[in-house]
Order: sequence, then C-alpha cells, then structure tokens
Amino acid sequence: MSTCRSLFLPLALLIGALPLQAQAQVPVPVPVATSPAKIVIQGALPDEASKAALLARLRELFGAERVVDQLAVASVAMPANWNGYVQKLIQPNLKLVSKGELRIEGNNVSLRGEVANEAQRQQLASDVAASLNPTYTVSNALRVSATEQSLLDATLARRIIEFESGKAALADSGKRILDEMALALLKVNGRMVEVIGHTDNQGARERNLALSLARAEAVRAYLGEKGISQAQIQVAGQGPDRPVADNGSADGRARNRRIEFRVMP
Repeated sequence: MSTCRSLFLPLALLIGALPLQAQAQVPVPVPVATSPAKIVIQGALPDEASKAALLARLRELFGAERVVDQLAVASVAMPANWNGYVQKLIQPNLKLVSKGELRIEGNNVSLRGEVANEAQRQQLASDVAASLNPTYTVSNALRVSATEQSLLDATLARRIIEFESGKAALADSGKRILDEMALALLKVNGRMVEVIGHTDNQGARERNLALSLARAEAVRAYLGEKGISQAQIQVAGQGPDRPVADNGSADGRARNRRIEFRVMP
C-alpha cells in the first residue's frame, strides 16, 4: 500500500490569471491543459465515497461547470480524518489566491501564490491553520501581488516621455522609456490601458488638446511596433487641463508635458 500524501488541486481563480495548484505524490499521469477558469483536481483517494464528497465540495464552492475531475481511486493510506481536514481546507477564501500552489501532503500543507493585499494574506494563513489540528504543519508562502497599475507606475518611475518641441514625434529618450513600458504592458494580463497625453498651458488650449491626443496616438503606434495590440490601448488627450505642477516655472511646465498610463477597470 502506498502512502497517500497529497491532493493535486489546480484552481484558476480569476479569468486571465494563472492557476492555483498543488503537486500530488500520486498524480494522474497525463496532465491536461485547461483554461484559467477551470478547476482541475488530481490525485488519489482510497474509495469512491471520498472522491464523491470532495468533488461535491468543489462543485458547491466553485460551480459544477468549472470542476474538471481527474481524481483516481487507488490503494493509498491517509492520516486520521484526512478527508475531513481536506474538506475544511477547500474554503471560499481560496478564490482570493492566484498564480499559486496548494500542496497537501499527509500532515504537511503549503500554500503559495499571490493575493491582493496583506490583510488577505494574513486571513488565508489564519483560515488554513484554524482548519487543521496541531499535528499538521502549515507553510504559508503567500505574497502580496503588485497590481497592474503599480507595475506600470513603477516602470514609468516618474520619468517624462519626451517629444520634439511642439510636435508629436517621439524623442529618442522617450522611445527608450516606451521600450520598457512595452515589456510591462505584456505583464498586465491583457487589461485595457488608456494612454493619456498632457501639455503645459503655453499656447491655445484647442491646439494643446489636439497635440496631447496626437502624442498619445504616437505612443500607441510605437507600442504597436513593439508587439502591443492596438486594441489593448485607448488614447485620450487632456491638453493643459490636468496639470501636476505649477505652469509658472520651466520645471513645472516640463513636468506637465507628460504621458500617463492608466489601467482601465
């Protein structure tokens, strides 16, 4: 008799996110590629009743249409009340985890992946610990994920994407920054991003509105050359209407002449 140590449980919790999953000691031998919306469960349980109970729990929690059954029934040994503890671990807060791994190996449980904030990380760790008795060892490797907007903001790093004076032609320094932004945009899971052009208040407002829009369009075109889908980028021109600095100084006007990247809801 082999020792049943784990439950293989890939869960894709968010559309477009990577799966939450767990490694099994006795996995189903042929892995199946599924869409991120699917919940695949693999591993070995000792009888059909255990399998049915676990599948029922998953279907109740996530919806029957999302659960893909790859469980096997085999001669495996389990710790006392193992099925009951696994049932307790399959809880609604698992939906908060993405790009991670839940691993249940006998009395060892590990959870890794990304959550939106520190409060969620601590809550999940507490929930897992509360579901188990002291004979279980829990490893919490959850981390707080950077949001898509934070990623773009960090990449731009308060730098100004520069253009030729009074024109919508990118300067070489602006192109170098956009090369970095293109790489960041590949990591935002296909989210729509608005590129917004801004100007200082020198000259006619109508001309500045047109110039800011033209510059946003130039940014979209350049990103398209770097492999970013044009359909992913929307453009807008705010002209001088949203300054971030005092237009009364040269430095302030330079800061106001900027391109903004905003992840859309």
